[in-house]
Amino acid sequence: MNAEPPPLLLALDLTGTFAFGLNGALTAVRAARLDIVGVVTLGMVTALGGGIIRDILIDSLPPATFSDWRYLAVAAASGLVAYGLGRRLDRLAGPIIVFDALGLSLFAVTGASKALDFRLGIGQAIILGAITAVGGGTLRDVLIRRIPTVLYSELYAIPALIAATITAVTISTGVYGIPAAIGAAAVCFVVRLVGVRFGLNAPGPPGAYGGGPGSADRR
Repeated sequence: MNAEPPPLLLALDLTGTFAFGLNGALTAVRAARLDIVGVVTLGMVTALGGGIIRDILIDSLPPATFSDWRYLAVAAASGLVAYGLGRRLDRLAGPIIVFDALGLSLFAVTGASKALDFRLGIGQAIILGAITAVGGGTLRDVLIRRIPTVLYSELYAIPALIAATITAVTISTGVYGIPAAIGAAAVCFVVRLVGVRFGLNAPGPPGAYGGGPGSADRR
């Protein structure tokens, strides 16, 4: 069984789980128009998918999702909240993207932290931080038959890599703590929202037709 994670890691992980769960469930309410089972399922997949992939890759078995009831409870609760309040939340300005950015930020930090706890190198920790951050959202998009956001959207993987790098470097240099963790997550959050606000994207192939998914349909 997995040992009890450090309090900071657990708090960030559960917060990220709730944020990503809301994001996935609200996506189901707004875009996929699923019933209560579909809404809660999509929320839980979004919230837990990245962490499960990470734990399998670092051989942390069973994954924290299945060894700690709090992850399943928080993920299910976020789905139910979105189902019950989805229409009200939908009236707020951009709730889906805000929850997505929050979950992305927190999971990038916790993913890199856990990788280093398992004595992996800085490079591996950065990669696993990014996988933890984008894994759930990728599964969400596949389930609703949408091109995964990580493949095209406004600086999605890049801010996750930045936060994971900050986390890995601060832990390796012995200065990691609550301020560093919050700072790394804040950088990711801001970069992601700036990318969305101004439509920034990573460079595509020279001469390629831009515009993201569906752009080919507008030719």
